[in-house]
Amino acid sequence: MSDTAALHMPQRADRPFWKEGLAPYARPHLGHSTADILTSVVPYLALSVGMYFLLDVSYLLTLVVAVPAAGFLLRTYIVFHDCAHGSFLKSKTANLWLGRFVALLVYTPFAAWRHSHAVHHATSGDLDRRGVGDVPTLTVAEYNSMSRGKRVGYWLFRHPIVMFGIGPIWALVIQPRMVKRSERARIRHSVQLTNLGVFAMVAVLCWAMGWQEFVMVQLPTAWLAGAAGVFLFYVQHQFEDAYWENTGTWSYAEAALRGSSYLKLPKVLQYFTGNIGLHHVHHLSARIPNYYLQRAHDNNEIFHSVPVLTLWDGMKASRLKLWDTETGRLVTFKQARVRRAQPQSRDGTQPAGKAPAGTSPA
Repeated sequence: MSDTAALHMPQRADRPFWKEGLAPYARPHLGHSTADILTSVVPYLALSVGMYFLLDVSYLLTLVVAVPAAGFLLRTYIVFHDCAHGSFLKSKTANLWLGRFVALLVYTPFAAWRHSHAVHHATSGDLDRRGVGDVPTLTVAEYNSMSRGKRVGYWLFRHPIVMFGIGPIWALVIQPRMVKRSERARIRHSVQLTNLGVFAMVAVLCWAMGWQEFVMVQLPTAWLAGAAGVFLFYVQHQFEDAYWENTGTWSYAEAALRGSSYLKLPKVLQYFTGNIGLHHVHHLSARIPNYYLQRAHDNNEIFHSVPVLTLWDGMKASRLKLWDTETGRLVTFKQARVRRAQPQSRDGTQPAGKAPAGTSPA
């Protein structure tokens, strides 16, 4: 039986068809995990110290060093990410405490992020369960039915300057500090305790090195790592042939294999991004640690026909903003405006194949 046929067959809830084939890769290896820490957390901290001492030499040199420092901060975030999935170490307790420690370095509350990210994995590609742990995405019909003010707000939010300029600082520094009162106590405590820890860490560093020096060292590193992280998170599920379905027809496996991209990066970028570009593997089995994702992809035929994006494809995908339920494609704002300008029939639908002259149908 082909993997495609198996994908559409009813499966026992406790025995997904991929579980047996991926089981060998879902076993953390202490040596590989230790190597991950030594090639992420340790060089990030070392380069941060080096940047501080370079301030007396040249701030330009400090900014140059910020580039690899941001790469190692991104790798550190992958360690945090794997700990949240319980995939980095064999012990649940060890994952918890290592995750809490690394959470301070990436300014993100461990338990709160673990919860929202688990919701993201459980609902990715489900039109009826959007809004938690994902990039907010509207359908063309939803966007066209909004007031002009709300459309402008969504347009601004999805604009590359906002998403990749302001977005990294918002996502890494500001948004993780916030929590709703309606959240369960465990989530609130995670945010509050992390905020206290981050405040204490920043206060000590500002006292030791000066607040201006702290900002000069930390801001460029955090912004570069955050911008790369926002880009990665965006293209993992935001590409033209992505997968979105209503709950009744939504499939976890299809959301992973059709709605999660394989961002095929140059080896050096794959290294600094901790293999997270192999997002289709990660979404099908979140218990596979980052250092086994490539091997799992290479050795399992089910992954060989997934959507593949190059770095250039990923950059072009930033133009796509809205899901068109009629064509099953992610489209641009321009294409959505074309749809809004089309004459509608009496039942409110747009006649197929008709669009203003000189434009392409959405």
